[in-house]
Amino acid sequence: MQFSKPSLTVSQQINQLKSRGLQITDEASAEHFLLNVSYYRLAGYWWPLQSDKINHVFKPGSQFETVVALYDFDRAFRLLLFDAIERIEIAFRTRLIYQLSLAYGPWWFETAGLFKNQQHFTDMLKLIDNELLHSREVFIQEHKIKYTSPQRPPAWKTIETLSFGHLSKLYSNLLNSIPEKDAIARSLDVPNANFLESWLQAISLLRNLCAHHSRVWNKNLPKPPRLPNRLPKPWVNQLPAGVNKVYAPLCCIRYVLGSVHPNTSFTQHLHDLFRHYPTVDPFALGFSIGWNQEPLWQ
Repeated sequence: MQFSKPSLTVSQQINQLKSRGLQITDEASAEHFLLNVSYYRLAGYWWPLQSDKINHVFKPGSQFETVVALYDFDRAFRLLLFDAIERIEIAFRTRLIYQLSLAYGPWWFETAGLFKNQQHFTDMLKLIDNELLHSREVFIQEHKIKYTSPQRPPAWKTIETLSFGHLSKLYSNLLNSIPEKDAIARSLDVPNANFLESWLQAISLLRNLCAHHSRVWNKNLPKPPRLPNRLPKPWVNQLPAGVNKVYAPLCCIRYVLGSVHPNTSFTQHLHDLFRHYPTVDPFALGFSIGWNQEPLWQ
């Protein structure tokens, strides 16, 4: 099928939405919103409001204000997530550098014998070299000026240039027999590296969605985290039913955040967010019934 839909002005977009059954009481406000947030970006938020998703017919009573509220909630939710994930990323990076540098020296990331998959190890070194080549970090630039060898700066400088996703891959590729791998997990109150690997992958994906301003509300995530029934610190009694929704990695984020930032106000901010947007359905995010009574969220 050849794509043949024409470009529409904002006024035409509004008329199209109205013709499909979406109630728009303040057209000037809707026009201003659509000039600043694109029609297509909003489509993910009005999708559940449609009774006919082929012809894009809205359910009776569907309102543009509901779409705006969902969009605003999602934006605030992403900011909350991004702040929490930043703390986790920095704490994990610190543990990774500290534990492995003490055990295997400043250039442990160059030691092939520490890693499971040699192709992944080689690819990571190439990626590291590329990051170092293009890095504008002052500490990297100064290191290049001051030192001529070894080729790469030590781990406490080099690993700082890696993204959270690359950190997760680097950790996952470490041999499971290395005691420091489990030690890093336990330092975050996670029982072992197998669970932490899964959590880091899921959190990294969520971080990328937030960083690129992508929709998180009602999103189906491709790689849900492995969730244990019990953990050393307060956890959930009822595991998330829809593990491909954001609630599953959100539980992981809240749990690890309790280790790296014990006085976190994350839970309070989350409760406040739902109170501020009462029309937002927590179940669209995968939240369990009675989630706010779970030990993790107290």
